[in-house]
Amino acid sequence: MGTFRKGNRCGLEYVNLTMRKIKKIMLGLLIIIIAIGVGTFLFLNTERFGKHPSGDRLTKIEQSPNYKDGSFKNLSHTPMLTKGVGYGKVMYEFLFSAKPKEPSVKIPSVKTNLKTLDPNEDVLIWMGHSSYFLQLDGKKILVDPVLSGNASPLSFTTKAYNGTDIYNTDDIPEIDFLFLSHDHWDHMDYNTLKKLIPKVNKVITGLGNGAHLERWGFNPETILEGDWYDTFTFEDGFEAHVTPTRHFSGRGFTRAKTLWASFVLKSPTTSIYIGGDSGYDSHFKDIGEKYGPFDLAILENGQYDQKWKYIHMLPGEQLKAANDLKAKNILPVHSGKFTLANHDWDEPLKKIKANFIQSEIKVITPMIGEQVNLNDSLQQFNNWWNLKTIQE
Repeated sequence: MGTFRKGNRCGLEYVNLTMRKIKKIMLGLLIIIIAIGVGTFLFLNTERFGKHPSGDRLTKIEQSPNYKDGSFKNLSHTPMLTKGVGYGKVMYEFLFSAKPKEPSVKIPSVKTNLKTLDPNEDVLIWMGHSSYFLQLDGKKILVDPVLSGNASPLSFTTKAYNGTDIYNTDDIPEIDFLFLSHDHWDHMDYNTLKKLIPKVNKVITGLGNGAHLERWGFNPETILEGDWYDTFTFEDGFEAHVTPTRHFSGRGFTRAKTLWASFVLKSPTTSIYIGGDSGYDSHFKDIGEKYGPFDLAILENGQYDQKWKYIHMLPGEQLKAANDLKAKNILPVHSGKFTLANHDWDEPLKKIKANFIQSEIKVITPMIGEQVNLNDSLQQFNNWWNLKTIQE
């Protein structure tokens, strides 16, 4: 009996010791989880994430026919992922199985001085991805500038390819019109925009995005927020029309609180479609009928995947969009600087050249920083993305 009691007592002590260890481990895990949660909350509330619309701005948004049940909606039903594809599969493939080819050497570029351009010239300067500068009929225009070297809230992720980040905010002259298509990190760059505040006369963007900009220090009087098919008129014969895209918005975990948009820019001499991000849909034809034809359409061409085919155009759909818009020329953007999808970095440019080979629509493919003369229909561009030629 004494041996039994002693063994039983030892067993109970072992169980109690084990339970205490488990409790300590659980408490440690709980503390870690709470710390991660608090850290994440604090990080998501830093200035770089902007601010959700509120007050009078939210009241105006709630009156929009494109805002329903607490968020903006696309004109057509737009699932984030193709039927049968789950977020787990997408994340696993992106993190572990996808191996998109990135540039093996420094990307070639030509750095045009934006401050010494002849003011009588109409030019475009592509800065990689979806950032570009326009000088048109004496006005200076900037679109979706991302000039800080990366396209995410963390500076060590989604970094620009070697050779692509040749412009910074010091290179930018005074800007008459800054267009911001939506609030994703690869289009609305906190670090870039903060530094550009004193250089910008007017910002043109979709509903709600002014909340971000005001938190970052922009004067509310400089911000023009529009719903789809709103129009802003300016002196010297300039007009800007806010037009639809098929996409989404959001800088953190919350989506669709601000409007994503494309734009129609009309000057006294030229009509340009500023495409933003968009999957293919009927809105291109509607815009072409209402505002076309266009001298130039700037269309997204990259970061696509069959798994998210509704929110980014797949190869070949740019041709359909260009025809719908009645465009004479197109500039393909949204590639050449960051890896945000699983295709090789140069695939979008190779495919768009092939898809337009039988078309009368001209594809403009400048190097980053190369001056595009908008009134020169004979200007030619080489296949600069063929890096083997560079190495040789």
